Amino acid sequence: MAIFNLYFASCVLLLTLSWRTSTGHPVPTLSPEQCAHCSLLFRSLLLNVTQLVDSDVLCFGITSDKVVMKSKADTLEACAPTQTQNSGCMMQRKSSFSESECLRNIMKDLAYYDTAIESYLGFPLRSPAEEHSLLRPILGTIKSLKNCSLMPEGENDSSEKDAAQMWGEDTYTNRQEMCKMMRGFHIRAITINRAMGYISSGDHKK
Repeated sequence: MAIFNLYFASCVLLLTLSWRTSTGHPVPTLSPEQCAHCSLLFRSLLLNVTQLVDSDVLCFGITSDKVVMKSKADTLEACAPTQTQNSGCMMQRKSSFSESECLRNIMKDLAYYDTAIESYLGFPLRSPAEEHSLLRPILGTIKSLKNCSLMPEGENDSSEKDAAQMWGEDTYTNRQEMCKMMRGFHIRAITINRAMGYISSGDHKK
């Protein structure tokens, strides 16, 4: 049931974003088959990132558990549920939930990590075969999601340029930064899945 809800939420996200965030940028209508395929990709993304952070390939020899969020997207705030009163506890959101704003920030996150990972793989690596085997599936999933027409053409973020310029020739330093970044991406992937579940529930429309 949980997996079904995630797939359904993904379809909601895809179909909603195709018409709510495309002002001035025509987006092709998604067929049911395309929607189903892209729904699986969201689940695959989380599983691939989880597999990476559970391995010691990137974080081998790195003792710090630091998590780094460098994407400038405001996904956590934009995708927070609408402020509600629940058992005496008040949620932090001060404005109503914007489905389109949440989805736009999700795609900004994905675009950032796409650029960062692609750039990282172009620099010297400690374990090229192992690192490629873990990072390429994540890259492939993100690129497939972009092919689902989730982001209007021409929309980008300055943080993507920063992501492409953050690496050097020292494999340890690069791997250390990527290790911390992927830990952050794992947290963000969980946030994205929760946001899709919230959208699927329809609570923000009540």
